[in-house]
Amino acid sequence: MKMKIILIIAVILAVIFIISQVYALKSQSGIEQYSFKVIKTYSDIEIRNYEASLFTSVKLTTNDYKKGSREGFSILGGYIFGGNEDNEQISMTSPVAMSLEDSMEVLFMVPKKFNKKSLPKPNASKIEFKEIPAKTVAAIAFGGWSDALKIEKYKEKLKVTLRNEGIIYTNRFYLLGYNPPFEVINRKNEIIVELENYNNK
Repeated sequence: MKMKIILIIAVILAVIFIISQVYALKSQSGIEQYSFKVIKTYSDIEIRNYEASLFTSVKLTTNDYKKGSREGFSILGGYIFGGNEDNEQISMTSPVAMSLEDSMEVLFMVPKKFNKKSLPKPNASKIEFKEIPAKTVAAIAFGGWSDALKIEKYKEKLKVTLRNEGIIYTNRFYLLGYNPPFEVINRKNEIIVELENYNNK
């Protein structure tokens, strides 16, 4: 009898897990993306052109990935989920970006239907609206959950490939996360770095 109950509970949990993952995949399909064009591929990296876009951003005083991502997502998520003077909900976009510097910055792209003037004023004074111009970057992807060791590993792989190809890069590195926290399957992350005077060879 005890084993039967355990089996039933296991089946129920498995069904709940499957439903949650299907929901996560479906919810991702309609999300507005940060647009780019791949212009060259070298080994395991892509060179991309990103179009100019508007972001909400928050600067943090930590360089700890876990603490920074949690704090930044909480502040910006609060804004788009109604934490503003109009109590307006703003659609989530993808990916979430985090600068990989001593003082981290977390950024959400603003849906294209908004501009600086039409966005509601945030309740949190730390939030800024930031216009990021068109830029060329190098990107490397990895799966699973992000952590400090993985981030450093793939950041170094990206740098090695760029050095081997003679491509000049800046110190402006970002982590891009494409999945909500509850999505377990098919997770996607990227490290990108802005390039200087890239010429498509």
